Amino acid sequence: MPYRIIALDLDGTLTNHDKVITPKTREVLLKAQHEGAIVVLASGRPTYGIVPLANELKLDTHGGFILAYNGGKIVDWGTQQECFAQHLPPSAIPVIYEYAKRKGHALLGYAGNEIVTEMPDDPYVKEESRINKMNIRRVDNLLMHLEPNPTKLLMTGEPTTMIVAEEELAEQLGDKMDVFRSAPFFLELVPKGIDKAQSLLRLLAKVNLTPADMIAFGDGYNDLSMLRLAGMGVAMANAAPEVRADADYVTLSNEEDGVAVAIERFLNI
Repeated sequence: MPYRIIALDLDGTLTNHDKVITPKTREVLLKAQHEGAIVVLASGRPTYGIVPLANELKLDTHGGFILAYNGGKIVDWGTQQECFAQHLPPSAIPVIYEYAKRKGHALLGYAGNEIVTEMPDDPYVKEESRINKMNIRRVDNLLMHLEPNPTKLLMTGEPTTMIVAEEELAEQLGDKMDVFRSAPFFLELVPKGIDKAQSLLRLLAKVNLTPADMIAFGDGYNDLSMLRLAGMGVAMANAAPEVRADADYVTLSNEEDGVAVAIERFLNI
């Protein structure tokens, strides 16, 4: 098998517009694992937002991995053991909270299998809930209800306001953490230096493989680093133009089983 690791972004890549894996793609990924491939689900989603897809693809049986929070946490889904985690600096969290309150932006975090926020009716908070299939719990004070040592907070708002928030928070906190938009209305607030490629390098070392052994799939800017790292970086037809231009290969879209088509072609399945 030319590629032993299959690293997959989720939204816009593995899943279609309904956020589900199509039967064809599921069948091909199960077959690839049966033949010895290791599947890694690499997403900005929290761990619990990835679990249903990991279980659907039987990563527990085949020894796959969850790479959550854009690389901030790695979980061996076969053993359910956390392999790596990095956390937001505690001093930055109150600054983010006060900024969101002052500007009127929704801010959310995660606690177990729930999204916690003071603004549960915000439409973009509801979108995060829909994507991750996680319930929203309203709290009076977000700081009191976050999971211990959070890996990520998410700020939401109209795209134009998130551009401003990205600039202002990067200026205030850029020496301590990373701030970037994963969607026009989502502002990711994560530990400094975390990205999918860095986490995948840690994982590859753990399983005694190299980047040349990996095929990676993505559609967004936060996928670029892992596409560049992989022996074969595959962009979806629906990917951003810069992502398509940087990829080794462009497959069909996430609505056309693009992942399955490329795996069949490059893994000889």
